[in-house]
Amino acid sequence: MASVGMLPSGMSICCSLPDIFFLPELVFGGLVWILVACTQIVPANPQAYVMAVSLFCFCVTFLWMMIFLCGTHNSRSSWAGADVLYHGLAAMLYLSASVFLAQVTIGFGYAYQAVTSSMTTASPEGVSAVLYFYRLDISAVVFSFMATLLYTLHAIFSGIRWKTF
Repeated sequence: MASVGMLPSGMSICCSLPDIFFLPELVFGGLVWILVACTQIVPANPQAYVMAVSLFCFCVTFLWMMIFLCGTHNSRSSWAGADVLYHGLAAMLYLSASVFLAQVTIGFGYAYQAVTSSMTTASPEGVSAVLYFYRLDISAVVFSFMATLLYTLHAIFSGIRWKTF
């Protein structure tokens, strides 16, 4: 654990409480990004927003982790404040993206119900395609809300660490 008033650097980020969330944030954010990219981007606006948020947060979190890993932050209070600011912003962005993604997934659920209720006129390929994209979106929603939780926890613990400076 890093001492009070010091930000961790190097491999000690794997042992400090807020910074231990870096890798799970990258994993869950990357999964959201990949799963949404695999689905049909219909409707385009909410799905494109989810892609933009997940890609932005993935890249910035990776850069932020590299800054802490390389120790270029010099253990200053301003970096601790910036850590709180970024992770709070990322949590809000992911929350909004998760809600949009859940809305799209509910729409896919209604489409799946409509297709299966008219099984006499629907082709089996169409039903399986809708089910496939519906399952991908369900997975993306779960991972998106997990990423939201991780970013929120990281922001809370970073805020606690920032107050110790």
